[in-house]
Amino acid sequence: MILPVPSSRLPTDLDLSLVIPVYNEEANLPLLWPEIREVLAPMGLSYEIVFVDDGSRDGSAEVIRGFRERDARVRLIRFKSNAGETAATDAGFKAVRGRSVVTMDADLQNDPHDIPLLLSHLDRWDAVTGWRTRREDSWIRTISSVIANRVRNAMSGDSIQDSGCTFRAFRRECFRGLTLYRGFHRFIPTLLRMQGYRVLEVPVSHRRRRFGQSKYGIGNRAFSAFLDLLVVRWMADRQLRYQVIEDLGGGLPEE
Repeated sequence: MILPVPSSRLPTDLDLSLVIPVYNEEANLPLLWPEIREVLAPMGLSYEIVFVDDGSRDGSAEVIRGFRERDARVRLIRFKSNAGETAATDAGFKAVRGRSVVTMDADLQNDPHDIPLLLSHLDRWDAVTGWRTRREDSWIRTISSVIANRVRNAMSGDSIQDSGCTFRAFRRECFRGLTLYRGFHRFIPTLLRMQGYRVLEVPVSHRRRRFGQSKYGIGNRAFSAFLDLLVVRWMADRQLRYQVIEDLGGGLPEE
């Protein structure tokens, strides 16, 4: 049993923050939280878990409050209504106190045991994104994802193999100047590369969903994702590219 840590004693600058968007995952959360604790316990890190409840209509918020009662490292950010995964991710990014940040899904398909793998690359890379090389999804979802990634890379000039995987690790400074819009959680690695950050893609595990239903399907994401891609392509084409080689007299004016 992990004893609560008084909020007044929590450090303001932690080693790690986990950001977990949640939407109707009441059945999955009680299984996910013990797995995360099991993985993080031997790492010796100061950490927090930021659950962002994206307007869930089930008992997800109550489950998270129960975690918080037993462990003050748990935080709950709750939306008034469903705003989407990008909004939940953005709210988490704005709230974190960790020098390193990991994002993952709440549906148990991401394996917390991959967290040390993602973090291990942050000494040389600014961001690390997962690549689900062995998908535990239906064949139609897997094929559609492969096609979508090829189209995205062709239009954006990027080389991310699995832009739909939100199991990622970042240095906190990556969020400086990062502006997200609805649906842009898929393009965070591309947006960071556009800003000059070093992004690595590594294989991660993928597990079959046990409870609940996927929030995404071909019908509800294909058209909107394509429109988002056009916006990212527009941004990439119009990105400012210059190098200052001299700034004579750039200091304060002499009196």
